[in-house]
Amino acid sequence: MLLPVVLGTLGAPPPEARTVVVTPRPLRGILANPHIGWQTFHHTADRDPALPAWIPSTVAYYRWGWGTLEPEPGRLNSALLDATLSAARKAGQTLAFRVMCCSSTPSEPYHPAWLARVGGSVRRTHYDGVPLDVPDLDDPTTLERHLDLIRRLAERYEGHPDLDHVDLGSVGWWGEWHMSGGGPVSMPKPETCRRIIDAYAQGFCRTPLVMLIGGGEMTAYACQKGAGWRADCLGDMGGFSRNWCHMRKGYPEWFRQGRLAEVWKRAPVACESCWDLRRWVSEGWPLRYIFDYALATHASVINNKSAPLPDTPEVRAEIERFLERLGYRFELREARHAASVPAGGTLEIASVWRNVGSAPCYRGYRVAWRLRRGEKSAALALDAAVRSWMPGHVEPFTEEFLREPPDLPPGPPNPLRGRLRVPAGTPPGACALEVAIVDPATRQPAIRLAIEGRRDDGWYTVSEVTVTRSQNRRTP
Repeated sequence: MLLPVVLGTLGAPPPEARTVVVTPRPLRGILANPHIGWQTFHHTADRDPALPAWIPSTVAYYRWGWGTLEPEPGRLNSALLDATLSAARKAGQTLAFRVMCCSSTPSEPYHPAWLARVGGSVRRTHYDGVPLDVPDLDDPTTLERHLDLIRRLAERYEGHPDLDHVDLGSVGWWGEWHMSGGGPVSMPKPETCRRIIDAYAQGFCRTPLVMLIGGGEMTAYACQKGAGWRADCLGDMGGFSRNWCHMRKGYPEWFRQGRLAEVWKRAPVACESCWDLRRWVSEGWPLRYIFDYALATHASVINNKSAPLPDTPEVRAEIERFLERLGYRFELREARHAASVPAGGTLEIASVWRNVGSAPCYRGYRVAWRLRRGEKSAALALDAAVRSWMPGHVEPFTEEFLREPPDLPPGPPNPLRGRLRVPAGTPPGACALEVAIVDPATRQPAIRLAIEGRRDDGWYTVSEVTVTRSQNRRTP
């Protein structure tokens, strides 16, 4: 519902002198918006048996071994990737993925079976005492083959409209940038790691990258190259040890080591649940604490491994509260414009917007205004990009924060001044003034706003403007 107010002066001013002020009513609830929110895992949203109807998902997350993506030397498994991208699009999602090289399961290696045949080094090691083989990423042949895979993935999929982001893995067990619990093969040398990060950063320039938070100097290096970061054990409040947990010990230290304080402003933050939410509930770990922690660190997405959710009203209420703010969330707080505009003239629109979510929007979507009469657009103009609209912020990982993460405040107001040129031949009469956040390539609405008034075509009716006869029209 819109709340218009018409301002003017005493004595019945002419229509062009009157100003309309509109304050749209905010909308509650989860919004299905691109690149944010709930991720499905190894399922698309239409085939995820654990995804309840009340949770929208716009991102599907997959992980594949090197051998799966390159079954023969030099042959990319593009059929698999293309089919998964197509399935994600059909389900209303984009795809995020990670490449893995080192498996901890002897019967399911991640490296390709052909690697040793082409001269690459595969070494015997163990994981938790179980012997297995892993690729030696420091070996020149292995490294060159690995870098070639990354290059070819980027050549084919960089900037793909259905590719959401790439999880910069490849190194360590499961692509997690550590070899803990194993030996004698250890992590690659720093120079090798930097070459792998460089290959991703140089190949994927438009597609966002994220890298696991626990990589220390390598995480810092990747983020300096433009990557965001990923936390893959959100929620652990003591599942591994009584004296250590990810939430109060691991993440604060890794955050400092990776120098990640400002990274969220330019690249996304992704989360994955430790175990899944059923473990959180069975252990009695506080959902409000965990979710507020993720919001305060400016997360955009969460992956619960497509596991079933605890079926209680209390859990659902906490998830809904969390997902309502996870990622960007844009409110139009006010719009001001003249009540009328002559054909051939320009309508000036002053508006104020606010990001009440937890993260920026990292894509180049833009505000657009249009005048509509019936089902036809009388005028359309692109306004500013929304990438700079920041959410609120609290200082993370202080003693007070770790005791109880605070509720994230809304972001600051973002004033805009738009100009909508009305074609000279526009017939006089009333037009609806509408707004949308659009993909600049298609000029089609791309983002749901957190206000009422959405039409079926994705535009939001803001108010009404009267088009008058052209001021330059001659009288006979």
